Formats: sequence, C-alpha cells, structure tokens
Amino acid sequence: MKQTNIAHDLESVRFALNGVSPRMGRSAIGQFFTPAPIACFMAGMFQKSAGHVRILDPGAGMGTLFAALVQELAMRDEKPESITVVAYETDERMRPHIGETFRLCGETCRRRGVQFFGDARFEDFVQAAAALSEGNLFRAREPLFTHAILNPPYKKINGDSSVRRTLGAAGMETSNLYSAFVWLSAKMLAPGGELAAITPRSFCNGPYFRPFRKSFLDLMGLRRFHVFQSRSAAFKDDEVLQENVMFHAVRGGEHSPAITVSVSAGNNFSNVRTREIPLAQVILPGDRDTFIHLPEEEDSQAVMAQMAVFDIGLAGLGLEVSTGRVVDFRVRDFLRMNPETGTVPLVYPCHFDNGFVRWPLEKSKKPNALLLADETRGQVVDTGHYVLVKRFSAKEEPRRIVAAVFDPSRVAAGRIGFENHLNYFHDHGKGMSGKLAKGLALYLNSTLVDRHFRLFSGHTQVNATDLRRMGYPTRDQLVRLGEHVGGRMPGQCVVDEIIQRELFGDD
Repeated sequence: MKQTNIAHDLESVRFALNGVSPRMGRSAIGQFFTPAPIACFMAGMFQKSAGHVRILDPGAGMGTLFAALVQELAMRDEKPESITVVAYETDERMRPHIGETFRLCGETCRRRGVQFFGDARFEDFVQAAAALSEGNLFRAREPLFTHAILNPPYKKINGDSSVRRTLGAAGMETSNLYSAFVWLSAKMLAPGGELAAITPRSFCNGPYFRPFRKSFLDLMGLRRFHVFQSRSAAFKDDEVLQENVMFHAVRGGEHSPAITVSVSAGNNFSNVRTREIPLAQVILPGDRDTFIHLPEEEDSQAVMAQMAVFDIGLAGLGLEVSTGRVVDFRVRDFLRMNPETGTVPLVYPCHFDNGFVRWPLEKSKKPNALLLADETRGQVVDTGHYVLVKRFSAKEEPRRIVAAVFDPSRVAAGRIGFENHLNYFHDHGKGMSGKLAKGLALYLNSTLVDRHFRLFSGHTQVNATDLRRMGYPTRDQLVRLGEHVGGRMPGQCVVDEIIQRELFGDD
C-alpha cells in the first residue's frame, strides 16, 4: 500500500478551518495553523530517531506538526521502537481533528512496526508546564521529552496577567507567548533532547527578549536557522506580515562551532540556499545582549566587516536618540488638523518627503498641529535641525531604516512635536548643525546600514535601542557626507556611491 503524507493530507482540513475561523479571531488568540511544507521541513531538522521517542507539541492545532515528525521518524531506516506524542491544545474544536491525526499516525507506525501512543491534553500549556516544572518536580511526575516541535501562538503578554505571574514564578521574564512556549518546551526536554520551532524573528534582538535569549542560549545548543526572505511567506494564507524563522537546538549541548543558516523565498522550499556561519558571527563574542545575527547572503560578511569600521557610538558624537514624545491618542483633545493660533507643528511619518520633513501636509489624514498647553508643553522640543527615523517601515518601502531631516528653515516655528511613531536624533534635547543632520540622515538611508540592520533585526520596527547600538562614522565624516545633500536626499545609488567614496575611499 502506498504510504501517504499525513501532513499534506491535513492541508485540506487546514484550508477548511481557515475558511470557517475568521482571521481576526485567530489573530486575537495568536492561532496560525502550520502549512504542511513547513511542518515537513521542520521535521527533517531532527537528528535522533532511535529508541523510545517522546514528542511534545505544546500548541498542536489539528496536529500537522507532530504528524510530520511522527512520519519522518517512523520512515527512517533507524526507526524508533515506540513514539509517544503529547499534544496540548486549548481549542475544543480541534479535538476531533487531533483524534483523526492520532489515528493516521498510528496507522503509519503500525505499518513500520513502531508502537504509537497519543495523548491529547486540552488545557493551557503555560499553566500546565509551569506547574509540572515547579520545584524541579517535573522529572518525578512525568518522563521528559526527546523531541519538541512547535508553532507557538504569537501574542503579547500583559504585564498584570496571570500568564506573566506564572512565568515569573517559574523564573522567566518575557513579553510574548511564543517565547514562553519555546522556553517551557526546552525545559521539558531530556538532556540531548531536540527542539524545532517556527517563531517570529523578533526574539533575535531587542531589549524585550534579552532575558529569554540568555535563558534559552544557556539551556540549548544552537544548530540551525532557516530564514524566509519574504515577511508573508511562511503564513501567506493567513496574511501574516511577520518575519519568521525556524530553528533547531539541542538541550544541554554546546552551540555548534558553525551554525547552519538556510534561506528560501517561500514556504515551498524549492530553492533553499544553505551556508555554514561561524558561531562568532552569529553571536558576537562579548555581546552582553546576546543578539543573534543571521547573515542571509554570502556578502553579509562583507557588510559586517564594513560596519565594524564604525566603532563610534552616539555618545562619541555627542548625540542621543529618543522616541517621539507625542502619543496622539493620549492628547486627542489637543490635536488640530491644521495649524492655528496657539499650536505647534506636529510631525508624523507621513510628513517625510525626499529625505526632509514637508509641513504642513494638505489633505492629510493625520493632524498637522498640536495645541500648546500645560498638558502638552513637556512633549515638544525647541526647533532646530533633527534627524527623524520611522519606527515602522511600510510594506512597500525598500529599506527598514527611513530617515529624514527636520530643517527649521522650512518650518517657521519656535517649538515642534514629534509623534510617537518616530525616533529623533538630537544634541542633548536640542537640535544639531545642519550639515551634521544631513550627513547623519544620508548615512542612515544607505544600503549598507539597511543591510546591516537586517542581519540582526527580525521585525519591521526600528527601536531607539537598535539605533543606539549601531556604530557611526566620526563627526567630521558625517559633516562631510552632509555637504553632498542639498534640498533633497540624493537617489539611492548616489547615496551609496557617496558612502563608499567618503567613508571607504572607493573611487
């Protein structure tokens, strides 16, 4: 009898469930079903298959992930003696689907002479796992797992939620459910146990995930990452605009001296490019934040080498970067669509125009002005030359970092407000020289900076923390760059030529 692919057989069920479950509802609970090609790719990451296998799937859905892994292991020449799957799920609608997937897994294993046991647990994984592991009693209560495969829910954890308190009691501080699932799953692995997960790339950098990165990297040895070139490739049926990565790690092992990093354009994996990256280029030695860099292209090393030349931080330039102080929904009563007596200019990302701020903006959907009052006075700054950077890049924008100069000669005002969707560079709360501002904006708008930023940033958000961590040319070099900027920012090719000529001496 021809062996069917269980994960692919479940695709019709996934499409049907996507059709009857509104996307907004699934997004609200962080539920995105795993496509079969991704499940099969993840299953192929696991190395061990002999003996008695115990698989953990902490957010099983209809069971595509554990089904792909069961089939992968059972069909190997060195097959297991037995496979036990423990599947956690909170959606009762998945009960019949998990039962059917267990049945299909059992048939596959029976044909291969492998014992199969399925255990579906319809309860909250975080609460259950934290309770089982409290006081290091998990080992006494239940055998640890040899394999964990997961597509965890993507949802922020509220600061005062029971989930946050549960995780805190278990020793983990994290801001998103997906990292909580990964950490708890890793804790439930036996020594040498393997974990494969698909998650947002955002955990690779940024301050919010620093405790998670440290705990996870202390617990697990990295082996492999897979990167999708497109933000929407992994879950295109769900219209998820989120950069995802898949990764494989081993409990208690040392990190591999070289980490396998593969890249694909989509989730059909028809053209996968694979490289071995030295560990020291993935996690930089001495980096207290343990950022995870994922060079996707062969010339990424050249980008890192060029950026390493710029070892001056913002403090060395006498500059600082902050997030815009004006949170519009908190000062709604003080917003004005157009300037009037008693208002100051309010700058949004929509005011960016060819590398400068154009204000006011006619027919704008956003307010152009902020009424100056006691409630808003502390949210504005004195006028001057500032460099603004969008915190969120639009889907159609080719660069992550998009910078513009606020030039006071173009906007007649004594004080200005920068909206919260902007970061702004300043000289200790004041403006900077015009040429320095223009040079800094040109540098930030370069392809070199954009490509370097992409190496360690897995999200479309540009935090002030990210900008503080970057290296910069000297003040004199930035001023020299600024001399090339007139009334508008040069085109991208010209910007990049100026960078190479002025900073690296290329003719």
